[in-house]
Amino acid sequence: MEANRVYNFNPGPAMQPLEVLKEAQAEFLNFQNTGESILEISHRAKEFEAVLEKAKTDIKELMGLGEDYDVLFLQGGASTQFAMLPMNFATPERVGSYAVSGSFAQKAYEEAQILGVGHLAASTKSEDFRRVPWQEEMKIAPDAAYLHICCNNTIYGTEYHYIPETGNIPLIADMSSDMLSRPMDFSKFTLIYAGAQKNLGPAGVTLVVGRKEFLAQSPQTIPTMLRYAVHLDKNSLYNTPPAFCIYMVGKTAAWIKEQGGLTALAERNAKKAALLYDAIDNSGGFYRGHAEPGSRSFMNITFRLPTEELEKKFVEEAKAAKLCGIKGHRSVGGMRASLYNAMPYEGAARLADFMEQFKKSNG
Repeated sequence: MEANRVYNFNPGPAMQPLEVLKEAQAEFLNFQNTGESILEISHRAKEFEAVLEKAKTDIKELMGLGEDYDVLFLQGGASTQFAMLPMNFATPERVGSYAVSGSFAQKAYEEAQILGVGHLAASTKSEDFRRVPWQEEMKIAPDAAYLHICCNNTIYGTEYHYIPETGNIPLIADMSSDMLSRPMDFSKFTLIYAGAQKNLGPAGVTLVVGRKEFLAQSPQTIPTMLRYAVHLDKNSLYNTPPAFCIYMVGKTAAWIKEQGGLTALAERNAKKAALLYDAIDNSGGFYRGHAEPGSRSFMNITFRLPTEELEKKFVEEAKAAKLCGIKGHRSVGGMRASLYNAMPYEGAARLADFMEQFKKSNG
């Protein structure tokens, strides 16, 4: 870790791989000898089209997906996807079913409700979202257009460790906070979307990976920019795309491949999370985890301290120790340490050591 940088535990925008930042810095003023910055180059230029295609190819390779899937780069964040999904695929006769496991899953469900096409398949809200719904709790509408889940719940620190079975009903997932952090059978999902600002790159672009035949179903009765079929047909170039963000996502995907792919990252991410969960579990109750053990996230570790005064002190002293962005979301309180792909093992180890020392001094 370079001397002038901190360990950034923010939930997003989040820490980026240092190697990727340095690569971008080195070619920032003159991209591929064009005499232009990547910020200035035309999105119609052959050099940028090569960036776009390589990013798509690397992402599909990492996910183990074939030609029946495509990758779209859209704007508006995951929040726009909450509305686009029901607008494109659900109807009052074929509603979208939603498993609500946290704040963003709830928001997605509410957008479908506004359109009159939302159905609640499961919810753990009554349990303060301490876990994700289990398979046996899923009450999917018989003729649902899809089942929507949020794979990792950033605010509450929970994560699905299984892929729900839906039969012939398409499975759609918001993977904003755990995309490309571990291997899984991505082919079980009909559509996946993710805001880039946690594991994939900077804020400003949303990744959508979906089956081509599904994406092509957009009705002609919704605005052009909200149709997946339009972006599929125009290769994400219907309007001027967030070119720099796509460029950074492509570099991040290449970096993931260089690290050994998703299997290698999953092993590293599990070890980082284990350091903090061990610090919580072995603290004698000084630290209290929010998530139930069976639903614990590898990406966002959430916990409380005995008092709010100690929590404030913890945040201040952690920041002084170059451990930044540790404060939890206002709706939950306490602490939240985000351990996305770019967070090195050393950062998690430093935080675990800090937790131990803080407990000894304040317990």
